[in-house]
Amino acid sequence: MDRRVRKAVLPVAGLGTRVLPGAKTTPKNMLNVFDRPILSYVIEEGRAAGIEHFVFIVGRGQGAIEDYFDASPEIENALEAKGKADILAEVRRDLPQPGQMSFVRQMAPLGLGHAVWCARDIIGDEPFAVMLPDMLMAAAPAALAQVVSAHAQVGGNIIAVEPAPEGEAHKYGIVDLEAQIGRLNRMRGMVEKPAPGTEPSNLFISGRYVLQPEIFPLLEKQGKGAGGEIQLTDAMVELIKTQPFHALEYDGVTYDCGDKIGLLRANVAFALRHPAFGQAARQAITDLL
Repeated sequence: MDRRVRKAVLPVAGLGTRVLPGAKTTPKNMLNVFDRPILSYVIEEGRAAGIEHFVFIVGRGQGAIEDYFDASPEIENALEAKGKADILAEVRRDLPQPGQMSFVRQMAPLGLGHAVWCARDIIGDEPFAVMLPDMLMAAAPAALAQVVSAHAQVGGNIIAVEPAPEGEAHKYGIVDLEAQIGRLNRMRGMVEKPAPGTEPSNLFISGRYVLQPEIFPLLEKQGKGAGGEIQLTDAMVELIKTQPFHALEYDGVTYDCGDKIGLLRANVAFALRHPAFGQAARQAITDLL
């Protein structure tokens, strides 16, 4: 059986084109969803899945990400002096233990596959998770925890999927299943944006994966695909020829925070579910409507 999943790769080097100008000076994954940055939720999800080491693939001008996950003595000392213990705890909640985070520079935006490949030396020869931070997932258990649990059950490679909106499957990467029985099914393949009416299923690839390290040599020789970029999906299509892949229809809701309306939906949803501010948020939204 495969080893336990301990490491996760987070490709955060994108320009955030769909959320400009908001992402012009602030990395898109540092934009707030209600009371904290998107990445705060993603790290919380990873920790709930047992991830011990997070590998961020960053680009130029994204130092704010590394700074956020570092101590801030000035802020922390000021809060402590003023007795604001609750806010201090919130500020410290995302801080890692030494050695739990690595930051790798992706020198050029060459695609998701290239970003994952950049983590090869830190991941080494063990299964690992990929978490696309644009995709914020509200789920209990946490979305990645569900994927990791499926991996512990069947091994191999696991892809989180969910039903596409009716009539829109052709807009996504769609999985081809051997059979669809329950939520965890073995895959035959993947199709990127199939022509309408040719979709092998209505399940599209979400933003959470568990992959085997054999993906790295495939990515190394992978040519450019859709959009002129090195695509992770193309390497997975090759890997499925020699290793099992399973699609897990995870139990939860995905919010695409790389899109302005998706980011708005996430803000509303996470505000409403906040234990302290949920009721006030509901009243504020009702007043606006």
